Parts: sequence; C-alpha cells; structure tokens
Amino acid sequence: MEEEPKDTIVLGAIKHGIKKFEKIQKTTQIEAEELNKILEQLENRGLIEVIERKGWLGKKIEMDITEKGSKEVDERVHELQTRWNEMSQIYKTGNKEKMKQCMEENKSFLPTMMFFGMMDMMMFSMMFSMMGMAMSDYVPAESMPDGGDTGMDDGSMDGGVDDGGFDIDIGF
Repeated sequence: MEEEPKDTIVLGAIKHGIKKFEKIQKTTQIEAEELNKILEQLENRGLIEVIERKGWLGKKIEMDITEKGSKEVDERVHELQTRWNEMSQIYKTGNKEKMKQCMEENKSFLPTMMFFGMMDMMMFSMMFSMMGMAMSDYVPAESMPDGGDTGMDDGSMDGGVDDGGFDIDIGF
C-alpha cells in the first residue's frame, strides 16, 4: 500500500460519519484543492462513492465509504497500531539510536497515528525528550492535537466545537 497517509485520514473521517466536503476539510485540516484530489483518487479506487441528494436548498453532495474502503481503513489502522506498539517497545528499552531510527522510519505515519487517537501522547512526548528533540521536528504543528483532542475519540466528530447556533422552539 503506497498511498499517502492523508488518504487514510480522509477515508477514516468518512468511515466515522463525516460525509460533507467542508466537514471533511475541517476535520482533516487538508486544503480544499488537495482534498478534492484525494477524494477523486479514493473514488477512482472504489473506496468511496459520491452521492448526490436533493435537499431543501438544492442538491447536496456527500461521500460514503464502500465495503472495500472500510476494509482498507481497518487494515491501515491495524498496521499503524502495530507500528505504534513497536515504537513503544523500543522506547521502553531506552535505546536512543534505535528510537531515533524508528521515528525516522515512521515519520510520515505520525500525523495519521495522532488523527486516529492511537498514540499515548505522554509517552510520545517522552520519546522526544529521551532523544533530546522537539516533537515539531517530526510532526507539523497543524497535525499536533490541541489538548489531546484529535476529533476522532468522542464519537461526536465535531471536536467539541460549539457552532454558536440557536436552538429555537417554534411550536411544530
């Protein structure tokens, strides 16, 4: 599987119920143009399907994961969990050189591991401390969770954001 980790993040977001382009973009923090390309690739590979629905305000376009896409996410998450477990074991041995090598090998997967919430963030930061490095040397700032919230762990998928909407009872 030679796909970019961002593909897995987008596919995971769709699998967890985020179906609209804007919500996928907000959750994954991927620029619109790049996200559009990723969605096209996922559709071409048969991992998602694009569904047009008619709504009160015109047509709505939503993404839905296929069975093939769901299996792909599950495989990738299992692979990432295995990589994280290996990193944890190396950390526990205290071998700095091996830890540094492992971090370098898994550098591109770190944001995906964070997105899916599989990392123990305390241990992850201690890994960097052990190597005498900053987390930002390996993980872009936009991929680091704010206060540990990845948006994938509470089931609400909105990251706990209050959109400021009004709740008005109009008597229907």
